Amino acid sequence: MRFPRQHLALLLGVAAAFGISHFSDRIDAYLLDVALGIGINLILAVSLNLVNGHTGQFSLGHAGFMAVGAYLSAVGTVFIGPHFVGESPGVFAQNLLFFGALVFGGLCAAVAGLLVGIPSLRLRGDYLALVTLGFGEIIRVVFQNIEALGGALGFIGVPAYTDFGWTYGFVALTVFTVSCLVNSTYGRGFLATHDDEIASASIGLDTTRYKIVAFTIGAFFAGVAGGLFAHLKLSIDPRGFDFTRSIEIVVMVILGGMGNTLGVILAAVVLTILPEVLRPIAEYRMVLYSFLLIVLMIARPQGLLNFRFGKNRI
Repeated sequence: MRFPRQHLALLLGVAAAFGISHFSDRIDAYLLDVALGIGINLILAVSLNLVNGHTGQFSLGHAGFMAVGAYLSAVGTVFIGPHFVGESPGVFAQNLLFFGALVFGGLCAAVAGLLVGIPSLRLRGDYLALVTLGFGEIIRVVFQNIEALGGALGFIGVPAYTDFGWTYGFVALTVFTVSCLVNSTYGRGFLATHDDEIASASIGLDTTRYKIVAFTIGAFFAGVAGGLFAHLKLSIDPRGFDFTRSIEIVVMVILGGMGNTLGVILAAVVLTILPEVLRPIAEYRMVLYSFLLIVLMIARPQGLLNFRFGKNRI
């Protein structure tokens, strides 16, 4: 039996990520930090593309699910983990703890996505965007008022577990999951919902279920990205998961081309590097993003980096 090329690509991607991770101590610390930031944004953008691009919804609450994953994965490694692996775990125990914390944070974000999605995804267009924006802000404010997690001052003391291997291993898993899901027989329901929700419902597709599934999977990977972010920055500030953060992720999806995984990957890389290039004028970054969105909507609504190969969506 021939080994599916998607599975082979996943294995090669994960192996390459952990292989490079062994040599990460030879990489400049600043460049490594930028590379890890790119990886986290890739997970966020590709997962949001499943909702906004492939399924045709418009969510503005992705940063809220990122916050759930960040805080609860940090709870796992700071408060829960030491009871099982001790205060100074070995390499294997540390990696096992980190993997469990990331999955725990992702699952909690998925549950939050499910709870948000069930009542809100019967809405469409602007109404859905407003509801998801509201839920995202509610999540952020809830964490901001939990004093046990640092409250408004933020959660500090998160261990530095994020490395190149974990980050790009999950990047490979995210791209693999979304691509296989969209190009599967079941995944055609997402595309049908995107193309014409009314027509899809008229032939018997449960479009609300497809939207909830996409929303929940997207929230899971946003939670994983949040966990990686928390264990990279070593502290979590509730202000880092506000409306602006959600807009940044949406910009990556729009710039890359809605529903196009390769384009979104390229856009996430560009928009992560761009602020570093423009660091001397960082206060104008959001002005540049806003101007870019206006130009895109007028000149190329399909996205600047919109590529398609063959019959499948990539």
